[in-house]
Amino acid sequence: MTALRPLMVLGCTSDAGKSLLVTALCAWFRREGVRVAPFKAQNMSNNARVVATPHGNGEIGVAQWLQASAAGLEPDVRMNPVLLKPEADTQSQVVVRGVVDRELTAMLWQDRHDALWIPMVEGFDDLAAEFDLVVIEGAGSPAEINLVDQVNNRMVEHADATALLISDIDRGGSFAHLYGTWALVPEATRDRLAGYVLNKFRGDPTLLAPGPGRLTEMTGMANAGVLPMLRHRLPREEGAVEHGDAPAGAPSVAIPRLPFGSNLDEFHMLSHAASVRWATDAASFERADFVILPGSKHVVADLAWMRERGLDVAVARAAAAGTPVIGVCGGAMMLGMSLDDPNGAEGFARGAAEMLGLLPLRTMMADDKLTVRSSIDWEGEQHDGYEIRYGRVSGGDDLVVARSALGPVGWRSGNVVATTIHGLFEDPAFVERLLGVRISPVLDDTFAQLADAVEQHLDTDLLRHLTST
Repeated sequence: MTALRPLMVLGCTSDAGKSLLVTALCAWFRREGVRVAPFKAQNMSNNARVVATPHGNGEIGVAQWLQASAAGLEPDVRMNPVLLKPEADTQSQVVVRGVVDRELTAMLWQDRHDALWIPMVEGFDDLAAEFDLVVIEGAGSPAEINLVDQVNNRMVEHADATALLISDIDRGGSFAHLYGTWALVPEATRDRLAGYVLNKFRGDPTLLAPGPGRLTEMTGMANAGVLPMLRHRLPREEGAVEHGDAPAGAPSVAIPRLPFGSNLDEFHMLSHAASVRWATDAASFERADFVILPGSKHVVADLAWMRERGLDVAVARAAAAGTPVIGVCGGAMMLGMSLDDPNGAEGFARGAAEMLGLLPLRTMMADDKLTVRSSIDWEGEQHDGYEIRYGRVSGGDDLVVARSALGPVGWRSGNVVATTIHGLFEDPAFVERLLGVRISPVLDDTFAQLADAVEQHLDTDLLRHLTST
């Protein structure tokens, strides 16, 4: 197929639906027979997946991992060459081409632009040379006039892309958001804004008239369609979402909503089979059938947050009462005796900290991060997952129930279980075995649903025209 013009999805705001729309477009163009690849120059999220790199394994944002899956591709680091993982309100770990860059992490934000632009451009150019079409996701809003914007405005120009602008109409004020964004972006970006999409609409779209027509008259952007409020089964990019569609009588699972929680999206399938509640107070653990401590970008700070709210006592009480308590990666470290971070690998105070003491495990933070896709043996059964961690866990040799090529990765003492492996809660066999809950894979059906939504609710002739010019 002849190379198509790149298509970029920009948003009026964060959480307008950019990631969802790019996923849907990747699924639809794939259905059309187009070799399509997703791309986001820079993402900010503590939810990441391990993917292959030319030099081993690395990490990218979960949104691009999902988009690649929707396109029928093996995800790779070119699809998200820069990932920012928040460590505090004013600090983020910088991951470039899948690997932590300590020098850039320590650098002032305004001094990073040139260094980050290089991997952004190289990632996009490689994909554009290999695939028929690249669908690019923007970040935040392109109208943040106080910022140096490489991810939206500079990238749309470099890619020579045509662009759609998406707004969340459920928030209200969409026409103002769309017009204001169109008016504030640089002229070079404005010239590329070919259409707009209204997302999360409830009701009869004919009631929107004459708004769409007037907006087109004022801006020249075509009405590319109105997406309804879709009940899809994609995990939210930040992961901690209570879907509320578990069957009646489903077991309840309490998970602390940690400020620096990471890889929370791995529980999205569980939330369709169990009543998952993200806990911020001790009362949320009462009468829970299971307690799960999730991954954490900063274990010590998250455990301090739990202690401030009495969640540590609630977890210990649940364990003492026989409730299954399961820790994943950072959560597994919390279940141990101590964590020592002598060099400040997590970006905060150095030194040792006391953990919950429910398992005889000790964690030492190393200077290098493990990013590994693992096949593990859990009590004689094989499961696949991935690891993203600085912590090296030792102790509990008589409690080991799971091993990988790296050694012990799972421990059990009665009803308390810990593992350093992410992704197990997306494995139906593992979940049924550990929790007695049956889950079903949902992604392929969801990608088909999203492709159907593009076909039914967007102007597909416009999409074909925009990418062919």
